[in-house]
Amino acid sequence: MAVIVPARNEAGVIGESILSLLNQTCSESLHIFLVDDGSTDSTAQIAQQTAALAGKAAALTVIAGHPLPPGWSGKLWAMHQGVERGRELNPRFFLFTDADIAHQPESISTLASIAEAGPYDLASYMVKLHCSTVAEKLLVPAFVFFFFKLYPPLWIADRRRRTAGAAGGCMLVRPEALDRFGGLAAIRDEIIDDCALAREVKHSGGGLWLGLTNSARSIRPYRTFGEVGSMISRTAFNQLNHSALMLLLSLVGLTLTYLLPPLLLLAHGTLTKELGAMGWAAMMLSYLPMVRFYGLNPLWVLALPLVAVFYMGATLHSAVKFWTGQGGQWKGRAQDPPKSGQDPA
Repeated sequence: MAVIVPARNEAGVIGESILSLLNQTCSESLHIFLVDDGSTDSTAQIAQQTAALAGKAAALTVIAGHPLPPGWSGKLWAMHQGVERGRELNPRFFLFTDADIAHQPESISTLASIAEAGPYDLASYMVKLHCSTVAEKLLVPAFVFFFFKLYPPLWIADRRRRTAGAAGGCMLVRPEALDRFGGLAAIRDEIIDDCALAREVKHSGGGLWLGLTNSARSIRPYRTFGEVGSMISRTAFNQLNHSALMLLLSLVGLTLTYLLPPLLLLAHGTLTKELGAMGWAAMMLSYLPMVRFYGLNPLWVLALPLVAVFYMGATLHSAVKFWTGQGGQWKGRAQDPPKSGQDPA
């Protein structure tokens, strides 16, 4: 198995991530390809030191990434370089995993078993995100909740439906599935790379699986509301295909779904208040499993209307960033600017 880890200035997390990959209990051999995507910190050195101290230096190859060519997003370019080197091993699977993901020892073997049993051409974990600060407790479970509303796992696995999605923190994909649609070069300019990859795999005849897991977790903290907001706004307007109409419809939909029910409780008339109460109760019940998954007090479900307001603001911010040529901002790169001939407004 070839493990591809794209990394850009990840010195704070890369050691724990690499060590968790070196300690996997897979029955087959596993080789890690760390693609150092122009880091200006000690990402590569820490990864190499971690492997050496674990006595597994031979299991890690550090690739010095080439400069980003026009038309590629940074992460996909790094992943592509890792795939090209990984093909030399003729692997049964490629595993794409982010530099901030820590895996329990059985994580990858379990995901491989799921892929084999399906059989699935792409199997991915929605890893457990960091959730310790107040901002994270308020907003992170909702991030996963909204994601699964956009990409229901049962629809993703259903070959009769066109819905395709994946979670980029941990994706296992068969090399032949990549070959069927031309590899990562076919989606080179996508910033929502995981769902773009899933779309191409499914539309070329492959099977998909997506699920939550406790066996892999993100160790990247989002300490403040601003940091979480930046994470959301990086891709939100891209998700709406840069459409002002879709932006408007999304804001209206969020308002009707998450703000109207509590507002109806303030209205006159018993029936109106009852409808508001039922709507809010349904909202909370649907959100409760995600709150429990993150081990939070169930009372956090009461904050969902406020969370929706925050997400509306982050989505608007995403649109403004795109319109000003700063869309998809990540690690010093604006990866989602208006295309040539595209009217940003």
